[in-house]
Amino acid sequence: MPSVQSLTMTYDALNEHGTFSEGDTITGQVTLVLLKQTSVQSLVVKVKGDADVRWTRKNGDHKRTYSAHRRYFKLKQFLIPADSKETPVPQGKHVYKFSFNIPPRSMPSSFRGCHGKIVYKLEAALARSWRMDRTVDKEINFVSKAFPNLQSLMSRQVGTVNKEMGLFSKGHVQMDVSVDRRAYAPGETVLIVAQINNSSSSDVTPKLSLIKEVLYRADTSTRHDSNVIHKVVENSIKPQTQKEVRCAVKIPPSQMQTIQNCEIISVEYYFKVYLDISFSFDPEVKLPLVIIPPDLAAGPYPAGATGGPSNSDFPPPAVPLAPYPASLRSGSSEYPGAQRYSAPGPAYQVNPSPVYPGPPHVYPVHPPLMSGVYNNPLSQQQSPYGSPFSSSLSTAVLHPPPTVPTFHPPPSAPVIRPAPSSSFNTFPPAPTYDSLPSAPVMDVDFLSQSDEPPPSYSLLFPSYASENSDAK
Repeated sequence: MPSVQSLTMTYDALNEHGTFSEGDTITGQVTLVLLKQTSVQSLVVKVKGDADVRWTRKNGDHKRTYSAHRRYFKLKQFLIPADSKETPVPQGKHVYKFSFNIPPRSMPSSFRGCHGKIVYKLEAALARSWRMDRTVDKEINFVSKAFPNLQSLMSRQVGTVNKEMGLFSKGHVQMDVSVDRRAYAPGETVLIVAQINNSSSSDVTPKLSLIKEVLYRADTSTRHDSNVIHKVVENSIKPQTQKEVRCAVKIPPSQMQTIQNCEIISVEYYFKVYLDISFSFDPEVKLPLVIIPPDLAAGPYPAGATGGPSNSDFPPPAVPLAPYPASLRSGSSEYPGAQRYSAPGPAYQVNPSPVYPGPPHVYPVHPPLMSGVYNNPLSQQQSPYGSPFSSSLSTAVLHPPPTVPTFHPPPSAPVIRPAPSSSFNTFPPAPTYDSLPSAPVMDVDFLSQSDEPPPSYSLLFPSYASENSDAK
């Protein structure tokens, strides 16, 4: 009678798709049902990721097999520890929980192809003496999010081709093809626009194909597989005609994503747009396509974006920028935002007079900053009253310096400098100066002598009177 009735394993899904990525945590449980008490050496659960390729190439009567293997990680956890002595486990149902952290480094997505595979799985093994190990495993759908060049994948793609006709036709054809971005998620629709100028004497037929290419590598040999996923044929374009062709292609929802970070397996996609011309080589344009996970496509990059987000730390402007005037486009050095302000800028003195710091808390408080466009001001010297520029990186508004009380002392009086406290201490009085020579001082009070005649002129100015008498 067997002692082990069943050994099962389950794990918890993190999202509706049941996928895992770099840095995620896998949690689950192993259930062991015993019909009687059993001695167990160990019960261990593992999680690992491996890539393998293998194919055989025949050359005449000889065959050669090519193979390669890569291991990305392997983690192990003992649910029943391995010991020198066996561990008795009683009859009944036993549930053991486990948890693993997937390494955060770059690893390829799960894949299965004709000549290789990339598999991530959980394994549980029950070891007993004199018995074969009882094992159970579960595959994990691993989706890589390692796209270091994701910003460049959101930029617009443009391709062009120009072909001169051969012997059976005259003239030339030109085709310009554009796609709004390079990275798409499964289920999204790609709009491809082709501008075709048929200046030849033949009809041309625009055609488009979505192609998947898988490359296997082992030692110094490679194996290449190609598959057309979708194909579109447009109406023919008559000679000496220009036409714009628009084609919408939906990425199949079940299509696996691009694999670029595996050494032995790579999966690539591209659009092939070409002109079918009778009795001539078909001119073509190839535009690469990168299929990424849906959460990356709907994350920081909006659908249809023509470019990734800027590396700048400055947020977008609060108001839309006005277009540059013609004077700026012609090379003028005029400030591009000057026409958006009606009030004149603050005036500053060229040679301001020296000012002296006054008591604290006497300067007016700056008004709140107004939202506007970052003007990237030049570096200024540190002002004793604080910088006139805002410390916020998103806005920078230029304010005039605060009004500072100034003192203009008279020439004969000393400058009064206030002390740090609210009371003001004056300096010692200014030194005295000699007065200018004036008339001699008389001790006679002329206002009180109303009855006496006024003094003579010679009495007041004796030297001047004697000079006049000598002159006569």
